[in-house]
Amino acid sequence: MSARSYIAIIDDDESVCRSLGRLLQSVGMHPVYYSSAEDFLDDGMRVDFDCLLIDVQLGGISGLELHRRLLACQVRTPVIYITAHDDPAAREQALEAGGIAYFRKTDPGCDVIAAIHQAIRKE
Repeated sequence: MSARSYIAIIDDDESVCRSLGRLLQSVGMHPVYYSSAEDFLDDGMRVDFDCLLIDVQLGGISGLELHRRLLACQVRTPVIYITAHDDPAAREQALEAGGIAYFRKTDPGCDVIAAIHQAIRKE
């Protein structure tokens, strides 16, 4: 893992972004927030992220569609999905698309951090 891991948080819920951001900062990671998939894709100054935390249900382009677009462009950054509305079909699609993990927003933060560490080590 690099000295400073950059993690994109792509979620349209500002409070979730703040909460996840504080969690990531507490373990020495650097979060960068995007309120939509479109904002993420349009960011010309986007750094090379070590991992992406993507909300499944975003307004506009969904988290699953964002991941598909990134894969089509040969972007292989590890993706961890988060959701407020757990849906078995969406979970299956996310993991089949290559998502490293799939969490509900109420799951323990330590589990999310462990998944990020695992994803970064596999790069």
